[in-house]
Amino acid sequence: MTNPLDSTSHETGRHAIRLPGPALAVLYLGIVLLPLAVALFGRAAPGDHWERAAAALGMAAVVAMAVQFVTSGRFDIVSRHLGIDKIMAFHKIAAWWVLVAVVLHPLLYVLPTWLEAPTLGYERLEIYLTSPHYRSGVVAWAAFALLLVTSLLREQLPWPYEVWRATHLPLGVLAVAGSLHHAFAAGRFTAASPLPSLWLAAGAAVAVVVGVLYGWRWLKLHRRPWRLTGVSRVADRMWELQVEPAPGTPPLVYRAGQFVWLTVGRRRFPLLDHPFSLSDSPLDPGTRLIIKEVGDFTSKVGELEPGTPIGLDGPYGEFVLEGSEAEAVILIAGGVGIAPIMGLLRDMLARGERRPVRLAYAVGAPANFACLGEIEAARAHLDLRVLLLSESPAPDYRGEVGRLDRQRLSTLFEGLDPARSVVLMCGPGGMVTAVSDALLDVGMPMDRILYERFDYAAGPSRQDRRRARRLAAIGVGLALGVAMFALASI
Repeated sequence: MTNPLDSTSHETGRHAIRLPGPALAVLYLGIVLLPLAVALFGRAAPGDHWERAAAALGMAAVVAMAVQFVTSGRFDIVSRHLGIDKIMAFHKIAAWWVLVAVVLHPLLYVLPTWLEAPTLGYERLEIYLTSPHYRSGVVAWAAFALLLVTSLLREQLPWPYEVWRATHLPLGVLAVAGSLHHAFAAGRFTAASPLPSLWLAAGAAVAVVVGVLYGWRWLKLHRRPWRLTGVSRVADRMWELQVEPAPGTPPLVYRAGQFVWLTVGRRRFPLLDHPFSLSDSPLDPGTRLIIKEVGDFTSKVGELEPGTPIGLDGPYGEFVLEGSEAEAVILIAGGVGIAPIMGLLRDMLARGERRPVRLAYAVGAPANFACLGEIEAARAHLDLRVLLLSESPAPDYRGEVGRLDRQRLSTLFEGLDPARSVVLMCGPGGMVTAVSDALLDVGMPMDRILYERFDYAAGPSRQDRRRARRLAAIGVGLALGVAMFALASI
């Protein structure tokens, strides 16, 4: 997810605000726990520790729901340093924290009563769930739970991607709106503290975010259109689109390897966009995208006519080589993962890359290879060695058959020091998981392996597990904040 980049655009990318992961984690904790700190300045009547914990979970959940709109990967200031893979992993884990908070919120209120008199506790819980006074909170709970369940089951649901997107937004807005109304109508701390101003600010922030995502960006898609200038088949069910800015549209300033959200024709609306990697160099005019037929939208991409209006929203992502001081570059592509890899390769050609470059390109069948002629031609200008790998043979195929295992990776690194190299890999989830773990086994440092994947069906890699442990620390911080509020005395 142009014209040649001038010095101004380079400086813009270099000096843009970059928030490292730890800083973002602290910022997230501070924002989500802010209502608890504000509530401490109120004059609410003292309550049971369990009730205070329940209130803390509810207040934190309200803000955390609002923050979910910002961690959706569509705001570059948040995802620029982490990359889309990491920010989306956080977005999904944070959604579970919110669900746990909203489920425990009413349960902890009735826990002391239930421990003393279970029947009375059940009756009290029933009141919370059925009374009109608490109805907006129940609506928010149901909306968020439905949002999370449909997200988890998106691949299994018989819905087109656009339908799922169309439900995701209103459910999220309903969850936030319901939780804010519930905080105003039933929040004991809200009535006796400066919290109303905070709730209004949270609601306004969500309104601004939605306005930017689906108002301002819709306007830009129509005021700054692009035009399709060519469609060519590059492999079996794989197409390359050549697009250029329409008159009056500024060039796209991006870094090789990034991606954009693409819309076509009259359907240029953010809810109908799809993410695709840019497969060109920023130094070339216009840009190219390699797209595979895998869904309702992409199944018709080869039928698009030159001149079709195109909407590009971006660039996004941190799958870039720019700024790396590695002595060698290892590119690994699986299937249509060749799209951003070709962008990186074309950019290295345009910039006259001098470092050793190694490319491993794995596909399911030889007919799936794309751009082989261009890759072969690049060897005349780069210190490039290529490993082509197909899972199945074909009569006229002379490359290797099998998978990219540890032995083949060791061959790929011959003459190179893995500790001083950098790997950029893009492909399906199963391949990314297996190959990233194998790279560690051949001596590649974890922080020098950068990858993006198409799906998350496979199990986590070792890098994913390390990331999960770090994200768990944020969850622990939230739990400690709630516990401190529950034990604090007013």
